[in-house]
Amino acid sequence: MFRLTQYMKELLQPTPVRPARSAAAVKPVVIWNLTRRCNLRCRHCYTASADVPFPGELSHDEALSVLDDLAAFGVPALILSGGEPLLRFDFFELAGRARELGFRHLALSTNGTRLTGDNADRVADLGFDYVGISLDGIGATHDWFRGVDGAFDEALAGVRACKARGIKVGLRFTLTEGTAAHLPAMLDLCDAEGVDKLYLSHLVYAGRGDKHRGEDAEHARTRGAMDLLIARGWHALESGRPLEIVTGNNDADAVYFLNWVAAHFPPAEVAHVRAHLEAWGGNSSGLGVANIDTQGHVHPDTYWSDYTVGSVRAAPFSALWTGDDKMLALLRQRPRPLKGRCGACAFQKVCGGNTRIRALQVSGDPWAEDPACYLRADEIGIAGDAGRLTVTPFRGKSHDPAHEFL
Repeated sequence: MFRLTQYMKELLQPTPVRPARSAAAVKPVVIWNLTRRCNLRCRHCYTASADVPFPGELSHDEALSVLDDLAAFGVPALILSGGEPLLRFDFFELAGRARELGFRHLALSTNGTRLTGDNADRVADLGFDYVGISLDGIGATHDWFRGVDGAFDEALAGVRACKARGIKVGLRFTLTEGTAAHLPAMLDLCDAEGVDKLYLSHLVYAGRGDKHRGEDAEHARTRGAMDLLIARGWHALESGRPLEIVTGNNDADAVYFLNWVAAHFPPAEVAHVRAHLEAWGGNSSGLGVANIDTQGHVHPDTYWSDYTVGSVRAAPFSALWTGDDKMLALLRQRPRPLKGRCGACAFQKVCGGNTRIRALQVSGDPWAEDPACYLRADEIGIAGDAGRLTVTPFRGKSHDPAHEFL
C-alpha cells in the first residue's frame, strides 16, 4: 500500500527516516479471508465468492488457534476479510477474541451492505480501528460492478452507520475502464460523508479479476487518476481536511509521486521523500503482507491463491512464515530477481518490483516486468539520465506553502 497523504506530509512536516529492518525482523500485516461466502457477485473478486456455503472452511476452534498464534507471533495488524466476513457464523466471536488478544490494529474489510443496525452496533462495541467498505462508482455503476441492484445504497448506509458510531471508515475503489470516470465523484462523496480514507485499488489479475483484465485502466487513465489524487490530496492537506488517500496494487504510484515532487520541490526535499520511500521499499508481498485463506492456506498476499506456503492445519502460521519457503525467500530478496523493464528500472528500491502476481498471470514468469507499470522509460531511468524525472504538468501549488491552488 502506498500512503500518498503520508508522504505528502513529509513535504510540510519532515520526519526522520526510519532505519531499514532485516526481513527476519519484519512481522507481516495479515489479511485473513474468514469465509468465501458473499451476498454480492463482484466482477473483480479475487476469491470468486458467491452466496452459498463453501465446504472446508476453518472451524471455530481452528480459527481461535490461528488467532492465538498470530498474537503470540507479534503480528502488528489483522484485517478480517472475506467474501463478506459478516456472513461467517462466528464472526463476532472471532473478532471479540482478536480484540482481547490486543492486536495493535484490528480492521474489517467489508462490502458494507450488512453493516447497519445491530451489526453496526456490535462492530462499534468491539472497537475496530478501521472499517474499509468497497464502492466502485456511484449508484447504478457500483450495482453493475458488484452484480446486485441496490448494493450502492446499502453500502452507503453502512458508511453512514459507521460514521454515526464514531468508527473510522474508508472507501475502497477499484480503478478499471468501467469505473475510472467515477473517481472525481468518489472523492466528492468522501468529502460529503466525512469519510476518513480513500483507498484506490489498481486491478489485479486474480480470481474474477483475471477474467476481466481487459477492463484494466489504460496507462493514460491511470496517470490521470494519479494526477487527480495528488491534486485532491494536496488540497485536503492545505485546507485542513481529514481525508487520507492511499493506493494499492501498483507500487509504481510511488515513483509517479516522486516525479511530481521533483517537478515542484527543491532537490533536498526530493531526496528526503525518496529516502522515506526507499525505507518503505514498495511491494511487500511475502514480507510485510501475508494472507490466510478460508481453508487455512497461507499465501504471500491475497492475490497469490495459486501459490501456498503451507496450511495452518498442519503447522502454525508463525512456523510457516519463518520457514525455508523458496518463493518467500525470493520475494524478500532485495533487489528481487526482476527482468525486463522492472529489472532495468532505476527505482527498484522505491517500487520493489511492483505486483509480481500480475507479471505471473500475463507471462507465466513471476519475475517478468509488471504490465501495469504506466511509467515511461525515461521516467524510470532506462533511457537518458536516470535521475531526471518528467511529469504531466500539475496545476497546483509550488513548494511554497503560501501559494494557493490555481
